[in-house]
Amino acid sequence: MRRLWLLVLVVLLFMAGALTALTAMVLVGPRVAGLALPAAVAPTATGAPPTATPPPPLMQLSPNARAVLAAEQKWLETLYTNASPSVVNITSRSYTYDFFFNVVPQEGTGSGFVWDAQGHIVTNYHVIKDAQELEVKLADGSQVEASVVGTDPPNDLAVIELAELPKSPLRPLSLGDSEALKVGQRVIAIGNPFGFERTLTTGVVSALGRVIESETGDFIGEVIQTDAAINPGNSGGPLLNVEGQVIGVNSQIFSPSGASAGIGLAIPARVVGRVVPELIARGRYPHPWLGIESVDLTPGLAARLRRGGVEVPADRGVLVVGVYRDGPAEGVLHGGQRRVRVGNLILPIGGDLIVALDGQPIEAQREMLLYLESHKRVSDSVRVRLFRGRQPLEVTLTLSERPERS
Repeated sequence: MRRLWLLVLVVLLFMAGALTALTAMVLVGPRVAGLALPAAVAPTATGAPPTATPPPPLMQLSPNARAVLAAEQKWLETLYTNASPSVVNITSRSYTYDFFFNVVPQEGTGSGFVWDAQGHIVTNYHVIKDAQELEVKLADGSQVEASVVGTDPPNDLAVIELAELPKSPLRPLSLGDSEALKVGQRVIAIGNPFGFERTLTTGVVSALGRVIESETGDFIGEVIQTDAAINPGNSGGPLLNVEGQVIGVNSQIFSPSGASAGIGLAIPARVVGRVVPELIARGRYPHPWLGIESVDLTPGLAARLRRGGVEVPADRGVLVVGVYRDGPAEGVLHGGQRRVRVGNLILPIGGDLIVALDGQPIEAQREMLLYLESHKRVSDSVRVRLFRGRQPLEVTLTLSERPERS
C-alpha cells in the first residue's frame, strides 16, 4: 500500500512539473533548444499563422517619378499592342538532294511587316533568297502561303504577297522620317528572334550614317545602328520610333558569336520608302549608273604611277579605266588609253580622274556609289568634276539604269 502511495506522489509531481513548463512557454514564448523562435514565425494567441512583414522597397520613388515610370510603361504596352499585330513570321523552304539523291528540305525563318491592306509584306532579301516555298504566320496564328513580288539584293529588301487575305483586316505600319533621327533617341524592335514570335526589345539609336555591304557586294548607306537586341530571326522586322512608325528594317548584326552584342543595323526608312513602291510596281528597283569601270586612286598608287613617269594631278579620286558602250558616259568621259604594270596589277591609264559629283567631293568608288544611290534616280542629271590630264573640267551626263548582274 505504501508503494502505491509513493507511485501516485511521483506521478503528481511529474504532472506539476509539466504544467509549470507549459505555463512558462505560453507566458514567455516558445523556445527550441533554448533559443527563442523569431517573432515573424511565432504563432499568434489565436493559433492563426502570422503575417510576414514585407521587406522595405529598394528605392523610395517620389510621386512624380512613379507617375513618369508608369506613363512610360503604359506607352510601351500600348505601342506593342498596336504594332505587334503588323509583324509576321516568315518561313522559307527550299529543297536540295544529298549524295544518294534523297530530297533534303532546308528551312529558314525571318520577320516582316505589313506594308498595305492588299497583303504586301516587306522583309529582307536574304530572308527569302532562293526560297521555293514561303509561308507567313500572322498575329492571329493563321498560316498563309506567299509569293515573291519583287527583290532588290543591293539594298537587301524584298516584297512578298499573301496568297489570300485573312478574315481580320491587315494593319499596315506607316513609315517615319529616318533623316530626322538623332543619336540617343529611343527605338523599339519587334521580330521573331530564334523563332520566338513577336518579341519586343528596346534601345536607342547608337549611331547614324553607317555603311554596310550587302550580299551582292553593294554598299548600303545611311544605315541606323542600334543597341536594341537584334538576333537571327529579327531580320526583316521593323525598327520603330516612339510613335510606332517604321524608321528602319532590321537587317544585320555585328557579333563574333552570332548573337546580339548590342550592335544591330537597320536599313533606313528613306531607302525603304524609295525602293518598296518600285518593287511592288515593277518587281525590281532601277539603280542609277554612270556606265564606267573605275579604280580608286590612293596616295600610294599615285606615288607609284609618278615613279613610273605617269602624270597624276591628284592623290585621291576615282580613275576611269573604261567606258561602257551605249552607257551614259559614252562620248562624255574618257577611259584609259594605255596599260602599265603597277606591282602585280595591269592598269589602264590616261583616263579621266573623277574628284566630285554635283560639287560633292569623291575620293573613292564607295563614295561615288553611295552618292548616286542616296541622291539620284535613273534619268537624273549629274555634274561630274574631273581632271583630264592636268586640265580640270566639269561635264554633265544623264544617268541610266544599271544592268542586272549575272
